[in-house]
Amino acid sequence: MFTLCFFSLVAVLAAEPGEPAILRGSLANSQRVFESTKKGRVAFLGGSITENKTGHCALIPAWLEERFPATDFSFVNAGISSTCSHTGAFRLERDVLALAPVDLLFVEFAVNDDQDAFHTREQAIRGMEGIIRHVRQASPSADIVMIDFVNPGMLALFQKGETPVSVAAHESVAEHYQIPSVNVGLALAQEIAGGKKTWERDYQDTHPNPAGYRFVSDLVISLLSRAWADPGTEGAHPLPVPLDPHSFSGGRFVDPASASWMGGWTSGPCGPELLPQGAIRGTFRDQPITVASEPGAAMTLQFTGNALGVFVLAGPDAGNLESSIDEGPFVTHDLYHAHSAKLNYPRTVMLHQGLSEGPHVAVLRVASGKNPASMGHRVPILQFTVNR
Repeated sequence: MFTLCFFSLVAVLAAEPGEPAILRGSLANSQRVFESTKKGRVAFLGGSITENKTGHCALIPAWLEERFPATDFSFVNAGISSTCSHTGAFRLERDVLALAPVDLLFVEFAVNDDQDAFHTREQAIRGMEGIIRHVRQASPSADIVMIDFVNPGMLALFQKGETPVSVAAHESVAEHYQIPSVNVGLALAQEIAGGKKTWERDYQDTHPNPAGYRFVSDLVISLLSRAWADPGTEGAHPLPVPLDPHSFSGGRFVDPASASWMGGWTSGPCGPELLPQGAIRGTFRDQPITVASEPGAAMTLQFTGNALGVFVLAGPDAGNLESSIDEGPFVTHDLYHAHSAKLNYPRTVMLHQGLSEGPHVAVLRVASGKNPASMGHRVPILQFTVNR
């Protein structure tokens, strides 16, 4: 089954110029683990494209089990819908690294950095480099593969010979850290230009149809096959100087319970009682959440690091949050998102970046102003995001 798919893609993978699947560095460590220890831990980190349990997170594991039939694999799907590389960098420790050592990590955030977070190149690098560098620091032998998925707007840019901001940013990180990568948009544009595929039939939407997931998985499988045919050198992966000294490579979640609340805040399980407006995805139901809805409700947080943000569920009544660092001026942050009208939308809002290293004191308070589209002033905090 996989052999036929592999050979059908050789021409695409070998195409020049514009290589959609780039084999950088080495994946020898994971191959050695899979073959010699007969155990393997593989994780997938991303947004809703990854969260889909019938997509590439099912097809690639199926091939790995076929490729290494004597290996006992454990697979972790760490996809959360709507989340960008910033959220990925801060939840990486909790959702992947803290569970057990990872041998092979697949990461994707190009689409969500484009259409959900609307990141600049700088911010897309800051999130993706945070993920890659954190993995390299915590587990130097872990192998990583980056997958750049695509949406209609991004595909249109590839078809004009341009590269979307998020893909260009993530690929610069992949090049710097010698991470193998698969550029789905470029590969699909080449196939469409050659008359071999159409968007409607063979991919269909931002969330691929089964044929689209098969296409992506075959690209990845071909890349892995090439890497493991001549595995190269084993050992710790190099850790170059950072592209951005303020990337979120020390990203961690910090429990809002660690703050000092000065009235107006309530903590409890995430549900209609604390979030009465908008839908709540099952991923977040019953998770602890800290909420205030009256202007002036404040808290202080002592933290150590160079960046502070909040991971929130921004619903129809999401308000503005004001923040001050070390008795500095207050800065206002609009939590309401373009997708907040009917959904308590998960998003990371960075409050302060590029701070001096060391201890800080933040004051947060619910603002009196709000987005005109919002129904209220609610500030619903799942986690603080701190880069240490």
